[in-house]
Amino acid sequence: MKFPDNIEEISTLKPNYLGFIFWEKSQRKYCDDSIIEIPKNIKKVGVFVNETIEVITKRVEQFSFDAIQLHGNESPTFCKSIKELNVEVIKAFSIDETFNFDNLNEYQDGVDIFLFDTKGRLPGGNGITFDWELLDNYKLEKPFFLSGGIGLTSVDAIKAFLSTDKAKYCYGVDVNSRFEKKTGYKNYSKLRRLKKLLYED
Repeated sequence: MKFPDNIEEISTLKPNYLGFIFWEKSQRKYCDDSIIEIPKNIKKVGVFVNETIEVITKRVEQFSFDAIQLHGNESPTFCKSIKELNVEVIKAFSIDETFNFDNLNEYQDGVDIFLFDTKGRLPGGNGITFDWELLDNYKLEKPFFLSGGIGLTSVDAIKAFLSTDKAKYCYGVDVNSRFEKKTGYKNYSKLRRLKKLLYED
């Protein structure tokens, strides 16, 4: 999320989380000094890529984040340090055929939720879906978000995935670029449609 009017509008859809990116290279980087008030039951997420603990700590204090999403090469020790800030820690991993799911074992103590995204040119927001069959290799019981190129045309595939054993610990779906009117400005009607198709039909 980036624009106050859009934040207010999308909040009426009652998403579980709203993300705010603080990666300098992102076109969606959040630039304001504050975030408009949103309902308490929506968790505010600060998204960072290989940032320092000092900067993340400052942002948590400034914006009262409920969760921090780490989208870089952060170590298990770093994740534990962020967890000590009394926030939920979401750690993203870029998935392709070469990804070793055994590497997740050492992250269990410092992470609340994994996020599985598509390996691409950028740390996130590549608009590409990875092969969800690869999640057969996920053997942990830690909940995870499914991410990467999810759009309205993904609904049938998501429903099919959620009916499989692979989705046993799927906590939710993370959407971004395919639900925008312009960079950083989310499309209310498309998101409302997604919610209806996934959760109300």
